[in-house]
Amino acid sequence: MIQTVIKRDGRIVGFNEDKIMAAIRKAMLHTDKGEDTALIKRITDFITCKGSSQMSVEEIQDMVEMELMKSTRKEVAKKYIAYRDQRSIARKAKTKDIFLEIIETKANEVTRENANMNADTPAGMMMKFASETTKPFVDDYLINEEIKDAVRNNYIHIHDKDYYPTKSLTCVQHPLDKILKNGFLAGHGESRPAKRIETASMLACISLETAQNEMHGGQAIPAFDFYLAPYVRKSFIEEIKEIENLSGEDYSHLHYAEIKDFVHQDLSPLKGEERVLHHAINMTVRRVHQSMEAFIHNMNTIHSRGGNQVVFSSVNYGTDTSAEGRCIIRELLTSTYEGVGNGGTAIFPIQIWKKKRGVNYLPEDANYDLYQYACKVSAKRFFPNFLNLDAPFNQHEKWNAKDPERFQYEVATMGCRTRVFENRNGEKTSVGRGNLSFSTINLVRIAIELMQIEDKNVRIEKYFEKLNHVLDLTAEQLKNRFDFQKTAEAKQFPLLMSVLWNNSESLQTNDSIEKVIIQGTLGVGFIGLAEALVALTGKHHGESEESQELGLKIITYIRDKVTGFAEETGLNFSVLATPAEGLSGKFTKKDKKDFGEIAGVTDKEYYTNSNHVPVYYKCSAHHKAKVEAPYHNLTRGGHIFYVEIDGDATHNPESIMNVVDLMDRLAMGYVSVNHNRNRCMDCGFENAEEHLEKCPSCGSEDIDCLQRITGYLVGTTNRWNGSKLAELKDRVVHQ
Repeated sequence: MIQTVIKRDGRIVGFNEDKIMAAIRKAMLHTDKGEDTALIKRITDFITCKGSSQMSVEEIQDMVEMELMKSTRKEVAKKYIAYRDQRSIARKAKTKDIFLEIIETKANEVTRENANMNADTPAGMMMKFASETTKPFVDDYLINEEIKDAVRNNYIHIHDKDYYPTKSLTCVQHPLDKILKNGFLAGHGESRPAKRIETASMLACISLETAQNEMHGGQAIPAFDFYLAPYVRKSFIEEIKEIENLSGEDYSHLHYAEIKDFVHQDLSPLKGEERVLHHAINMTVRRVHQSMEAFIHNMNTIHSRGGNQVVFSSVNYGTDTSAEGRCIIRELLTSTYEGVGNGGTAIFPIQIWKKKRGVNYLPEDANYDLYQYACKVSAKRFFPNFLNLDAPFNQHEKWNAKDPERFQYEVATMGCRTRVFENRNGEKTSVGRGNLSFSTINLVRIAIELMQIEDKNVRIEKYFEKLNHVLDLTAEQLKNRFDFQKTAEAKQFPLLMSVLWNNSESLQTNDSIEKVIIQGTLGVGFIGLAEALVALTGKHHGESEESQELGLKIITYIRDKVTGFAEETGLNFSVLATPAEGLSGKFTKKDKKDFGEIAGVTDKEYYTNSNHVPVYYKCSAHHKAKVEAPYHNLTRGGHIFYVEIDGDATHNPESIMNVVDLMDRLAMGYVSVNHNRNRCMDCGFENAEEHLEKCPSCGSEDIDCLQRITGYLVGTTNRWNGSKLAELKDRVVHQ
């Protein structure tokens, strides 16, 4: 008797005779004679009893064919065999078409799914080949039929589905201090602890790059200034010792001299120990600057994932008020301002300024001067973005201004927007934790299906009923993926599960990673709130208070349901304001095909990201902020607020400060500012001139407008997919 079945992916599951019955019934219904329940039952019982205790799917299907051929319904056997063949042929045909598009380097939704990936290179092509052949495998063997139907019918999207079989995780905030203090083993190389700023900077790069090859999402450092600050002092001491070696004098008493600030100073008026001290400071500042310059350069040139793209890297900083920490911040900002190569804007790392009252936001704060500098740099280079530690949901009861490790209690974010802070299974912190996986709900599809209901109240009531069902399916899918991920062994993630994730040091090589990743988050994302509201009420939330009220009700409902999932499972479910890139057009394309073009709903090539006011809606920055601000507290898995400004922001850093003021007044969590920045693709020259057609430096006409896509920058819009290019064209300035 059959007891267990070996799936095509090698998993062993319990035998389910209903699947045999369903397959035979489906074949019978495609014949003239129709269904024969008695024959179905007889064949199923025979196979169940005569089969081995453990059989493969193919072996069972072969038995079904044999028994059908022996029966009086041989035409059913032919249909059954044909169906198996058709499925195989269909898979191969679809794969062939996709492969040809990749080979021919066509710019389409497949090859431009990720704007940071150059899918035209050999390594990029290999990544796409692997990606597109893995997704059908996931559909066939790793997700159940109901969830598969929800995906097929455009209700939900499973992000990074191609990485599903690898059991990999999305992202992590690196506890860089562990690596700098203890070193680490990565691949065949072993890194010793850092002793100077140059080594610390390089280890930060290596940590980010190595982890990227073990994950499918981004890498971040939550407290870049705090982590690197000790190596400023170590480098300073080296400079003092160098002077001692040259002069024969003993200056050891200066090793830990109180230094107000590490800034370059003219030595000509200085004498004696004061001159020695400031010479060492000058040399240290020079080394820190070179280290920050190298860090930025490396993060824009070191490739990961088979050599086809740079690391999706982010660094959080701004709250270390020590002289050493301030030096790190200042020189990182200076290097960013100066640019890379021929003065071009660095795409990575995404930089995030952690804004905090009493630390760096008000004129009397210790790091206010650096905050002003950060705004100046952002006005030219797009980064840093700004994270609001003063928002009520970003505060931690253990944070203390006198605690040298207060960064443990400061929220940090991934540059795209992903936020990890609250924790049901350990310390509330961003450090050493990350997102495990996330899936996105198409809010628009549900609304479109109900547009024919004339009574608005009934229409909205039905919307919540359908939303409830889709939320249940999404939670089930995420829980199933977690159950699959947790079966991975520590050896599969050499760096992540030995150093980076909290409590990973307790794992042995063959241990399951479950007790570690239970601290991660499962993200329930959403897209198209604006279009869904138009379908339900006739207007989006940016143009109607009634729609805004309903929008908040919808996202609050999602938040409450997700909280229920967390309480039921004990896992860290969270709500994410999805940063849709390829998905923004994917959902729209199918909905438009199924329902036609609906004004304000499917008449664009994209859906509006998460809870944003549509990019084409003309309004002030203040109005946009006031509408979007309340959603930040509801989307603690991650959110962002964008503002588009015109003119050359380089000469107007106050415009950046005004946006941060909005964030502060309205308790938003995370903001960034977009503005015009031209880039010559031949020589790297940049300026903010509108409609630049010819480079004033080299004469090239290959000019690209540097733009933010979903949270990160892209060096050229040539890699953007059609839907995001359409969105870019529609963006309007917020006055």
